Amino acid sequence: MPTKTLFSFILFSLLSFPVFAQLVNIESKRMQTDSVRFVLKNDFSFSYNNNNGNFLYRIGNNLTTQFKSKDLKKIYFVLGNYNLIRAEKQDFQNTWFVHLRYNQKITNLFRFEAFVQSQHNELLNINARNLAGVGLRFKLVSREHVRLYIGNAYMYEEEKSDEFNTKNYHQRNSSYLSISATIAKSNVSIINTVYFQPRYGNFSDFRVLEQFKLNVPINKTLSMFTLFDYYHDNETPSGKSQFSSNISIGLGLNI
Repeated sequence: MPTKTLFSFILFSLLSFPVFAQLVNIESKRMQTDSVRFVLKNDFSFSYNNNNGNFLYRIGNNLTTQFKSKDLKKIYFVLGNYNLIRAEKQDFQNTWFVHLRYNQKITNLFRFEAFVQSQHNELLNINARNLAGVGLRFKLVSREHVRLYIGNAYMYEEEKSDEFNTKNYHQRNSSYLSISATIAKSNVSIINTVYFQPRYGNFSDFRVLEQFKLNVPINKTLSMFTLFDYYHDNETPSGKSQFSSNISIGLGLNI
């Protein structure tokens, strides 16, 4: 690949919208809207570069929407993501996922949750990963500018890899610790979340995701964010461990 095109690919990757690994941080997408029943957020990016006929383009979109019942005790949450980076006839990235979640308030301290999710990521040799789960979410700290949660869930997943001709069905535990804080007046927000997902019966097969997000409002509808992801899968379809890290800078639209 020509040097200019390679440089453009690196630049677009660093300045892109968030690129999610196969373990998705739902905590960073939750909306603390209190009495607001409907919220929609969407991040979209497009870039194109052509150097002497050698082209590279990128499309990225992240959609998050939330709807609450009249009594505010039930929450319906939908999350979607698509990322494509292509140069000539080669895809550097081609990923998507869809996540649907139902949240029911039981007491002021904890909620019941149920979710389904479908993902695709060819670069990680995962052609399809479909899962469903149920669990509890506990509120440890809930103050005006600081929130701390822990969650634990059981999930059943189907994982398919055409590269290694495998199709596996696993049962996993999924636990997380999440803290979010908002700086008064400026409304600058920080979210840090750690996920741990071991497989029942084989705890050496586990996944870990660490994500840090800094969001700085520009006005009521636009914000700028910085996102750091670290993902580790201790047992991939190839039988080996795999990790990835990513730093993203982008703009967000809030409606």
